[in-house]
Amino acid sequence: MPDVASLPVDPVPIDTGTAEVVVDRAAPRAVTVLVNGVPSSHLDLDDPAWLEFEYMQQMAVLVEHLTRGALDAVHLGAGACALPRALEARRPGSRQLAVDLDAALLTRVREWFDLPRSPLLRLRPGDAREVLTTLPDARADVVVRDVFAGDRTPGHLCTVEAVAEVMRVLRPGGLYLVNCADRPPLTRARAELAALRTHADEVALVAEPAQLKGRRYGNLVLAAVRPGGDGGTAGRFADPSLVRALRSLPVPVHLRAGAELDAFVGAARPLHDPPAAHRPHDGDEAAPRGGAAS
Repeated sequence: MPDVASLPVDPVPIDTGTAEVVVDRAAPRAVTVLVNGVPSSHLDLDDPAWLEFEYMQQMAVLVEHLTRGALDAVHLGAGACALPRALEARRPGSRQLAVDLDAALLTRVREWFDLPRSPLLRLRPGDAREVLTTLPDARADVVVRDVFAGDRTPGHLCTVEAVAEVMRVLRPGGLYLVNCADRPPLTRARAELAALRTHADEVALVAEPAQLKGRRYGNLVLAAVRPGGDGGTAGRFADPSLVRALRSLPVPVHLRAGAELDAFVGAARPLHDPPAAHRPHDGDEAAPRGGAAS
């Protein structure tokens, strides 16, 4: 178990800038990892199952209700591995791969925190989209995307073609979870949902009521299930116990699927890769085909 006194008190250089560990004054065995001054991960050093960030709590509820047993999971965007750490605690024996562009950050968090060891948790540096293309078909039960350059996800991770790559890596019935940060009028979230619907029969949006009403910037969770699997996927987001669990979180959220999601997405157009085949670097944008997303 890591000793808080051994953690750095000043920002530490990493490949993309700096990382800093801030101890919670109210809970001295809890820390927040800042990357370039922005909160990236929160860990309770005594309770690996604890998730502080609200969008991660929402993802954990979706995993709990839509999957079973030990998992094969791929995390695009690692940070300090709060979610992989929690999934291992909640689903012992899970095998996970966490990918991050910043190799030095991965080295630091492995040194600082009591993360599950390989093969339970493997850390791999690299661009999330490029690493995804190297993974075998039907490799994962869950893929989580939590990648940011500044306050936005790089465009090449938001396209129809990126969704197709995720679905290839998922097993039939597998779950794709997306952390989408957006601001009113939620144009990016609508375009991303439109992209998910091109390759998944079941798609859902999880968000706070104020976000759905276009009142503020924040993190929304998008979810999609690869078609197939035991018993099919139809109606999985309509499960009343899932809806109740999401509304019972410390910050209650609503789930939109089916006709409600259709109304939310409206005529939004999904993003596509640029015509010239290449893998953009983080921060590059993709483009909507046939006009701007609405």
